[in-house]
Amino acid sequence: MKVGLISDIHANRVALEAVLEDMPPVDRIVCAGDLVGYNPWPAAVIETIQEQEIPCVQGNHDRMVASGRNFPGNEMARAGVRLARKQLSADQIAFLDGLPPERHVFDGRVKIVHGHPADPDHYTYPEEFGPDLLGEESVLVLGHTHVQHVAETSEGVIVNPGSVGQPRDRDPRAAYAVLDLDSISVEPRRVSYDIPQVEQATIEAGLPRSTATRLRDGR
Repeated sequence: MKVGLISDIHANRVALEAVLEDMPPVDRIVCAGDLVGYNPWPAAVIETIQEQEIPCVQGNHDRMVASGRNFPGNEMARAGVRLARKQLSADQIAFLDGLPPERHVFDGRVKIVHGHPADPDHYTYPEEFGPDLLGEESVLVLGHTHVQHVAETSEGVIVNPGSVGQPRDRDPRAAYAVLDLDSISVEPRRVSYDIPQVEQATIEAGLPRSTATRLRDGR
């Protein structure tokens, strides 16, 4: 059984479309959160996730949009939340509000969280990927850092598929991964997309210029 792993789309419709087109045949796709924020297409991203019935967990940007609160001291993040609140319908905001903090799928073999099993807002970087993160599941999928990484431990596999819409590991290509549940192995994947198109749309939407230009460097 093959499973597509995505995370941190952040309202980047163009990157999401590139990932879905590039993804090899899989039986299911799951998402580790942050559908919205930063980029200019939150409604389109949610529509795609709903149309494809992709199970998701709630990311911190999803939670901020749903709750009506916002990030202190980070204007790029704050602007993305404001735009999403204006653009999304009441049903779409309710969809974000209803996303769970974690999911257990495929008969409990895979656990999905956003940041950390014990704290959804904790940034779990590759150096923290160890067997202590795993419970009874064979595979832990998380996001939040926008850094693609896979670690095989004595207890199972921990994977951050990377960010679809705003990578921060110095590779500007959209990131995702494919999980083989039969062999418990993960293939990290990257795909190029039209970053200039996203930059132009981001600026035209009134979002900070830095939100657009950071996509070029994957940071």
